[in-house]
Amino acid sequence: MSATLHRIDAGPAPSLDPMLRLVAHDMNAVNSVILDRMQSDVPLIPELAGHLIAGGGKRMRPMLTLACARLLDYPGTRHHKLAAAVEFIHTATLLHDDVVDGSDLRRGRRTANIIWGNPASVLVGDFLFSRSFELMVEDGSLKVLRILSNASAVIAEGEVNQLTAQRQVETSEERYLEIIGAKTAALFAAACRIAAVVAERPEAEELALDAYGRNLGIAFQLVDDAIDYSSDEATMGKGVGDDFRDGKVTLPVILAHARGPAADKAFWRDAMMGHRISDADLRHATGLLNSTGAIEDTLERARHYGQRAIDALGGFGASAAKAALTEAVAFAVARAY
Repeated sequence: MSATLHRIDAGPAPSLDPMLRLVAHDMNAVNSVILDRMQSDVPLIPELAGHLIAGGGKRMRPMLTLACARLLDYPGTRHHKLAAAVEFIHTATLLHDDVVDGSDLRRGRRTANIIWGNPASVLVGDFLFSRSFELMVEDGSLKVLRILSNASAVIAEGEVNQLTAQRQVETSEERYLEIIGAKTAALFAAACRIAAVVAERPEAEELALDAYGRNLGIAFQLVDDAIDYSSDEATMGKGVGDDFRDGKVTLPVILAHARGPAADKAFWRDAMMGHRISDADLRHATGLLNSTGAIEDTLERARHYGQRAIDALGGFGASAAKAALTEAVAFAVARAY
C-alpha cells in the first residue's frame, strides 16, 4: 500500500471543511446565481426546485469547480455561473432519478415527486436543465458548452443503461463500472475540467482535472453502493436498503452473486426481481455480502479509484487547494467507516 493510499484509510477523520473554507466566498456567489436562476413566474417551479436545492446537500460538484479554479489560481468570476450550471444539472438528474426510482426520501426529507407528483418533478427537472444551458451559453465558451452538454448526454445514457440492467443480477462488473462512470462520474469530471478551460490552461491540465473528477466520482458511487447495506439513513440521506428493495444491481450484489453457491444465487435472483424484500431478507442479503467479502472488496475498489484521483493531481504544485482536493477524496471514501 502506498503512503498516499494509506492516508485515505488512516489518521484523523477527513472532512470537506478545508474545501468549504477554501471556496466559501465563491460559493456565496454561486448560491446567489442559483437562487436567482431558479425563479420563475410559475410559482410551483421555485417552490419545488427550492425544496431540493435547500435540502441539505453538500453541493460537492460545484465546490469542485470552484476548488479546481483555485488550484489553477484563476482570478476571474466566470466559474460562478458555471458552477451553478453544474448544480442545476445535478439537481435536475436527482428530480428525474427520484421519479424513475419511485423514491420517497432524499436526505431525510420527502422527495419532490411524493409532495408534488411525478409530472411536476419531471417538468421542473427539465426547467433546471434549461437554466443550466442558459448559463453555459452566457459564458460564451463553446468548449465549456461542449464539455457540459456532453456530460449531460452521458449522464442520461448512464441512467438508461442502469434502467436496462435493473434486476439483471448477472450484470458484469465491467458493465456496472461503465454505468456509474456515466451516471455519476461524468459530471464530477466535467465540473473539474471546466475550471481549466476558464483558466485557459493547457489541455494536459484539463485532462488531469478530468481524471481527478472521474475517479473521485467512481469512488464516491462505490462507497454509496456499499453503505446502502451497512450504514444508516442519517449518513446516506436515503432509506437503508433502498437499492436492495428497488432491485438495483450494484457492485456488492454483483460480487456476492458471482461468489455464492447455487442457493445464494437463487436468493439474489429472487431479491432483485422484488420477491424477497422484507427486513429479514435485507438482513440475509447483508450477511451474504459480508461473508463473501463483497462489501469490503467494493470499498477496496473505491480506495483504488480514490488513489487514482489523488495521483491525477500529481503534476500540480503544493497548495491549500491541492490539499483540500486531496482530502475531499479521503472524505468520499471515509464515509463508509
